[in-house]
Amino acid sequence: MADSLAPADPYTMSFAADVTGVAGTDVRLAETYFYPEGGGQPADRGTVGGVTVDHVYADEDGVVHALAEEPDFGEGDHVQAEVDPEFRRYCMRAHTASHVLYGAGRRLLDDLGYGGFDISREKVRVDFETSTDIDDAVLADLERLTNRAVWDSHDVTWAEIPADEARSRDDVAFNTKTEEGVMADADAVRIVTVGGWDVAACGGTHVANTEEIGPVSVLSRSNPGEGLTRVEFAVGPAAVERQADVRRASLDASAALGVPEDELGDAVERLQSENADLEAELADLKREVLGSSVASLPTVERDGETWRVGTVDGFDANEVGEAAKDAAGDAADVVVVTGGDGATFVVAAAQGADANAGDVIEDVTGEFGGGGGGGPPFAQGGGIDADPEDVADYVREQ
Repeated sequence: MADSLAPADPYTMSFAADVTGVAGTDVRLAETYFYPEGGGQPADRGTVGGVTVDHVYADEDGVVHALAEEPDFGEGDHVQAEVDPEFRRYCMRAHTASHVLYGAGRRLLDDLGYGGFDISREKVRVDFETSTDIDDAVLADLERLTNRAVWDSHDVTWAEIPADEARSRDDVAFNTKTEEGVMADADAVRIVTVGGWDVAACGGTHVANTEEIGPVSVLSRSNPGEGLTRVEFAVGPAAVERQADVRRASLDASAALGVPEDELGDAVERLQSENADLEAELADLKREVLGSSVASLPTVERDGETWRVGTVDGFDANEVGEAAKDAAGDAADVVVVTGGDGATFVVAAAQGADANAGDVIEDVTGEFGGGGGGGPPFAQGGGIDADPEDVADYVREQ
């Protein structure tokens, strides 16, 4: 049964062939230029005998064309087959682009290995095994070198060589899955060479020259596993659209900040610094406002000690707790503050007083529910089923 001729002759996308087997919707041909799914490259699309091909896969007997419906032709018939040229060319460009990207990685990354590869309609991914941290600067250099190699029009060739020879060559990159699968029992290995740029073991379809790839735009990076960095990129029209989107965003940002595009980085750093300063100033102002509010709460005299008891809005329990600690012993002997919008909390602080802050919180949660705890100088409670004003009134009346 015939293997796919697509890797050897990727530019043939229209051919006639004899049907050697039909089982329901599964069709086998004497020869085929359809590429079966494998090695990270998706199956070709198209028609066989005018019937849409849903999927193409390979088994131990050869290539199977899974059709969308049972055909009206049978074994022994001669049929016309058409590979979807647009999708085939996209896969050729995308697959070759992954080799070019890996070649860029050879020039930038340490301890480099090939961890995986995949083509989808929207993007392509390459998983690098490397000890290098692929940060933003490295990612930009990978994109730059890849596009430069495309522009430099490297010839792309492929040939089978003995497996032992392939294993012995330091310049040949192997996908980890290829080594564990195809390489395990293979006598020969198909080597794809991007002239002067990259050499890799690969069974996919490729363009004859890197200039056919078109623009490459890196989309993202991630870490799918220990020691791996996944780089995703777009090729051709998708890359053009991506670059246009990025340029529009860059121009908008440039106009908003009133600086040239090449000064955006410095402008953003200045904004971040200014924002950090403003946030620090705001935090200081909030502490001052909160401290003033707590120090001005209504007072009650109890057992010769001054208590300040009341409510505050717009602050969380931790912020109020710190303010209460600061006020206790200065603005009053004991400070009890409640707050919260829909989730009432209470804090109590006591300095140089006989009153126990922990007892105050225990008394409040015993009356209104919730929980909390602490010691004599400071305690805090939450989940209280009452309005903050009602809690404050309760504490004042005790």
